[in-house]
Amino acid sequence: MTALVARLRQLRAQTGQGSLTVAKPAPAISTDVRRLLQRHAQLKQGASSIASRDREVAGTEIAPGLRYTECLFDWLPPPAVVDASFARMEPVHHSRLLHFDAETTGLAGGTGTRAFMIGAADWVDGRFRIRQLTITSMAAETAMLRVFADWLSEDTVLVSYNGKCYDAPLLATRYRLARLANPLLGLGHLDLLHPVRRRWKGSWENCRLATVERQLLGVVREDDLPGSEAPAAWLTYLRGGSAANLRRVAHHNAQDLKSLAGVLLHMAALEAR
Repeated sequence: MTALVARLRQLRAQTGQGSLTVAKPAPAISTDVRRLLQRHAQLKQGASSIASRDREVAGTEIAPGLRYTECLFDWLPPPAVVDASFARMEPVHHSRLLHFDAETTGLAGGTGTRAFMIGAADWVDGRFRIRQLTITSMAAETAMLRVFADWLSEDTVLVSYNGKCYDAPLLATRYRLARLANPLLGLGHLDLLHPVRRRWKGSWENCRLATVERQLLGVVREDDLPGSEAPAAWLTYLRGGSAANLRRVAHHNAQDLKSLAGVLLHMAALEAR
């Protein structure tokens, strides 16, 4: 009993008010639970205010809540065999390469972060093919993971930009939570970020993909939605808002895939000189 409580009891006794009942403190709410409650309240409050008629997401619905797009076009015809020695890897036939990039709900990682879009690109008969999967509901995630797994084979070599540290581990977590085998496990993985840093770190202001594509490919993006705004674009759509920014995310993702292929071939050509 603290001195303050004892003093209050004494005062009450003197004034004839009887004994003091001390209220027990309310149980503490964890930070995570508090954040979830706040987020839920925000979603409920904002849902009615952002309703939009612009709900069109590109692609064909191949499963409930899962949209699929595919396009095929001419883009930097590859050599039959790509010299990957710049990445300390053996030469690889271009038909085995699969460039991939995931758009996610955040960069913090952990089991709460999920991919809502997976883009993949490869060469088919000398032409560049981009395929994208987008989920428009939480329940469609497992279907998306299954379809993406079907795009991979035992001899696939993945091509990414920081995918070894981010995209691949995140997808591994999502496969595990969905109780599915991880199809990326054991595959070759050519992460372009590391050889880019070895060659140009200190020469450029940074080694972000946007910088690399500008320096090596002359690509300057116009009206590009920054990757940091992708989570808000998807969450806004889920809450009933416009799909406009979600479509911009798809364009951003497609350009990332094109740049992956361009940077790969540029660096392979440099090594062959």
